[in-house]
Amino acid sequence: MAPAVVSRMLHRLSQSTSQGDKENNENREQRDQEKQQLADWEANKEPLEISEITKDPQKKVVGHSSKYLRKEDFDLVKTLGTGTFARVWLAKLANRKASDNNKVFALKILRKTDVIRLKQVEHVRNERDVLAAVAGHPFITTMVASFQDSDTLYMVLEYCPGGEVFSYLRRARRFNEPTSQFYAAEIVLILEFLHEREGVAYRDLKPENILIDAEGHLKLVDFGFAKKIESRETYTLCGTPEYLAPEVIRNTGHGTAVDWWAFGILIYEFLVGQPPFWDQNPMKIYEQIVEGKVRYPSAMSQDARNIIAGLCEVDVAKRLGNVQGGASTVKSQPWFKSIDWDALYHRKMQGPIVPHLKSADDTRNFDDYDAEPVHRDQYTKRAWVNTDMWYQEMQAKYEGAFAGF
Repeated sequence: MAPAVVSRMLHRLSQSTSQGDKENNENREQRDQEKQQLADWEANKEPLEISEITKDPQKKVVGHSSKYLRKEDFDLVKTLGTGTFARVWLAKLANRKASDNNKVFALKILRKTDVIRLKQVEHVRNERDVLAAVAGHPFITTMVASFQDSDTLYMVLEYCPGGEVFSYLRRARRFNEPTSQFYAAEIVLILEFLHEREGVAYRDLKPENILIDAEGHLKLVDFGFAKKIESRETYTLCGTPEYLAPEVIRNTGHGTAVDWWAFGILIYEFLVGQPPFWDQNPMKIYEQIVEGKVRYPSAMSQDARNIIAGLCEVDVAKRLGNVQGGASTVKSQPWFKSIDWDALYHRKMQGPIVPHLKSADDTRNFDDYDAEPVHRDQYTKRAWVNTDMWYQEMQAKYEGAFAGF
């Protein structure tokens, strides 16, 4: 080969290497900058104003899809929860200065093979997109960022050390009226935002999906069933039997009104300690719901009865929250007369149940879980779609579904 040709090849190789080093350095700087932003956000956790939340998630301080974060940027401390295709870890930023040791997150890790095999691609996509759209709301768990690698999806969420409201309710047996009013009011603000700003039905309201943060405020979690439906109706059967609305059971099509029904059930369970419709046989529960006759304990106040009756109204057109005026018809109920809605949104008072915590990474309010299985199907190699099908390549088929995660 002529010396001149060799010289040109070496020059091009040198240029390519130099360009690669430049890109690596830029990526490293972006990655470090993003980790610093995570640490800064965690230190303050300031909720956003409504006008800020509704901005494009890629332009918000929280809720964006990251091109730079990697799993190696986090140290996994302890499992906080597991599901059929996800595991949530208490996580800390890796290789950070000592002052960042108390900066903790909940890192939700979803294996792509499991998501695809269990036909949950749409649910996972919906959850990520809704969480991005609502990131920064004071009473919804904040998805700070999301990212992915070849095998796995990740959501970086705020850590709520208080655990589930369900646990506190079971220990107390029932909440008193002021506690019930306070937490119910925070849920009204959540539903008002989801329905009237985002056109989203949450569809799985229950005590197990509500966490308590370090200051005693609520955080709604698990948006797997959330769906942007706006003015349309949907027919998917989803939710917990005791909390299903009559129109879901009848399969006549449903919208955001299902959340107001479930909210009425939740208020009842807060005050009484159990939902109004219950039986060991789910079919009997469904019969009771469709009939819609709520029996109230004699000790329950008239204002509480009135709001529950308005919410647990079988006729969707007459259901409180779904009538003209929307959430404002719920907020104006006498049962909420002591609530300062603006002060509540801005978290100007402490919640009635403040968890006892030793440190920012205290996990006493979460159960212990078994270690993660060692053997896992590889997403990028041939893997089972289910036991009755041949191996097939999944990456080419499904990668588009995870674009922008």
